Amino acid sequence: MKKCFSTRIANKAIPLCFVVLLPFYKASAQTKTEDAKMNTYVNGLMSKMTLDEKIGQLNLVTIGAATTGSVVNKGVEEKIKTGAIGGVFGIWGADQVKQIQDLAVKSTRLHIPLIFGLDVIHGHRTIFPIPLGLSASWDMSLIKRSAQIAAKEATAEGLNWVYSPMVDIARDPRWGRISEGSGEDPWYGSQVAKAMVQGYQGSSMKNADAVMACVKHFALYGGAEAGREYNTVDMSRIKMYQDYLPPYKAAVDAGAGSFMSSFNTVDGVPATGNQWLLTDVLRKQWGFKGFVVSDYTAVNEMTAHGLGDLQTVSALALKAGLDMDMVGEGFLTTLKKSLTAGKVTQQEIDLACRRVLEAKYKLGLFDNPYKSIDAVRETKDVLTAENRTEARNITKHSFVLLKNSAQTLPLKKTGSIALVGPLANNQRDMLGTWVVAGDWQKSVSVMQGIKNVVGDGVTINYAKGANITEDSLFIQRLNFFGQQMVTVDPKPADELLKEAVDAAKKSDVIVAVVGESQSMSGESSSRSDIDIPETQKNMLKELAKLGKPLVIVLFNGRPLTLTWEDKHASAILDVWAPGTEAGNAVADVLFGDYNPAGKITATFPRSVGQIPIYYNHKNTGRPYSSGPSKFKSNYLDISNDPLYPFGYGLSYTTFGYSDVKLSKTTLKGSESLTATVTVTNTGKYAGEEVVQLYISDPVASISRSVKELKDFRKISLQPGEQKEVSFTVTPDELKFYNSQLKYDWEPGKFIIQIGTNSSDIHAASVQWDK
Repeated sequence: MKKCFSTRIANKAIPLCFVVLLPFYKASAQTKTEDAKMNTYVNGLMSKMTLDEKIGQLNLVTIGAATTGSVVNKGVEEKIKTGAIGGVFGIWGADQVKQIQDLAVKSTRLHIPLIFGLDVIHGHRTIFPIPLGLSASWDMSLIKRSAQIAAKEATAEGLNWVYSPMVDIARDPRWGRISEGSGEDPWYGSQVAKAMVQGYQGSSMKNADAVMACVKHFALYGGAEAGREYNTVDMSRIKMYQDYLPPYKAAVDAGAGSFMSSFNTVDGVPATGNQWLLTDVLRKQWGFKGFVVSDYTAVNEMTAHGLGDLQTVSALALKAGLDMDMVGEGFLTTLKKSLTAGKVTQQEIDLACRRVLEAKYKLGLFDNPYKSIDAVRETKDVLTAENRTEARNITKHSFVLLKNSAQTLPLKKTGSIALVGPLANNQRDMLGTWVVAGDWQKSVSVMQGIKNVVGDGVTINYAKGANITEDSLFIQRLNFFGQQMVTVDPKPADELLKEAVDAAKKSDVIVAVVGESQSMSGESSSRSDIDIPETQKNMLKELAKLGKPLVIVLFNGRPLTLTWEDKHASAILDVWAPGTEAGNAVADVLFGDYNPAGKITATFPRSVGQIPIYYNHKNTGRPYSSGPSKFKSNYLDISNDPLYPFGYGLSYTTFGYSDVKLSKTTLKGSESLTATVTVTNTGKYAGEEVVQLYISDPVASISRSVKELKDFRKISLQPGEQKEVSFTVTPDELKFYNSQLKYDWEPGKFIIQIGTNSSDIHAASVQWDK
């Protein structure tokens, strides 16, 4: 082939095309061969299956404690033996999983293996930062690596399916599950979705250390009204396609094996029974070939939405394109009756069954039902020293320095510090939300981490200072299902506070470790007040009166309102919920062994009254700029601006940006533009900087966002060093969904913006004609 091409055209560039095209051709041919083998196998198996066995494959049950609802399945063992269950979640461990798989493989008529799932959200045994924190690293290689490690550990304990990544765009920090996603931007969220899917699934889902990703929640779940869990979502189609759907599409393009439907309505129809969503968009428009599972009892909950009894809504869900029913058993108990009544067809049942069986085939479970059940791997691949070392590195890359006046940080490894706050000597709350298999007793507290990093060089004067909260009703809600997630110190609040003040008086600097506990964010953890809880803030106010440097180490699962803290603290380091290696990573950053480079991916408001607040908003007919004003789009009592804008994050060093240099100022058609800035490290420390590219389209056929993120580069610079950073812009970066939902670009003026965050930018304009 090479000889043929070089003979026909003497051009050195031609073999490059040949090299690219041939592997694609081979991959395409190989895929077709694999698909043919799979179809033959599944067709043969389904020809032997009874109706009951086909419906059984659509039934997903939980074993053990309820995790996201009050329903737990009963009689699981007998149902497995009769072929009435297709998958199980809520159990892990090689021995336990093997026992359950034995029931399916050895006790059923057709020996069809089960698929085993679990909520592996930000690590399995080795816990990484919550996804919102991971996203703040702006490092796709590290994000992907966290998923690879999670998959390796999960498969070592018998699992082959994880309910992650959550790719919902969220613009309301009151919503607890903002902690589980990657923030507010659809382009950036798409990059994270792709990295996570690739990390979980690897080069082949048949590999022993690969799992099938389950992308959630399809769709628009992050748009819940009032930031209240499970609430209504209502938005235009343009908003869906432009701002909320792209990360799901990116996950499809990355080869995600499964999707999970969301609890909310879409265009008035619950997502779990929404044919436009599950079939027209997901399968027909995007070409998704995997299967769709409901969220926890989401089929049953369609009744509460007002769509009918269990039989009615189960039939609606199947016809819409739902393939597997999680926990509710509506499919199991009603589909046979609905078939007899003509409410569903045999073809619809067969199609759902086929998709579930295909997933098991893609995982290699028909070749080896026990491929991810390995007692040896369970002892050597889980929570290893190597995994913890990688977690420590990934974790410190997720931290965001929100404030650092007078170069308070990094701290010296000498002298004395007052280490105070309810999260300072705390292991449980290091892990954050959604850590089903994580062991908080294996986590590193901030106090222990500081001791590990500085040894005896620093005198630590510790005091708890305050409880997480003193609100008894709030504590009761945080301790759901009888768990003791939050405990109250028996000492009176004023005594705790006095201990903190006394510790601070005899110390050079105060390090206050405060914020949200583990159960204050995540599912069913919406908050109307997103301040630091009052008892902790009271402690901070008393400490601030001492006039000593006050460093806040902030634990949080969402953007918080930090106007007082920003004004009075010397430094604020946002560490989110950092995971297993929390304390070590925090100490690495506090004492300068690593220079923080994280950037927030969700806007921090000044007040809940600004919510929803996000950088890529639309303009109004009466936009507000600055100064006193009336009859403009502004508040009487507060600035429009956020406290910290999207993409914001400081460093122990400083960076200077040149003006934007463009390769052209007028372009036409498919030409490409190169936009360049020179970035200089103007400070005293080596550091990393995330250089961000935004584009504005000021004149279009519909109202556009004021700006949109289109690319970024993460660079490292030594003190005094400078680098040119260039971005290539093509018409693809100019495209948007117009009023006909056509994805295209329109000619005109475009503003190219490059900077350190969405507000601090340098801009240049181009004219781009078609």
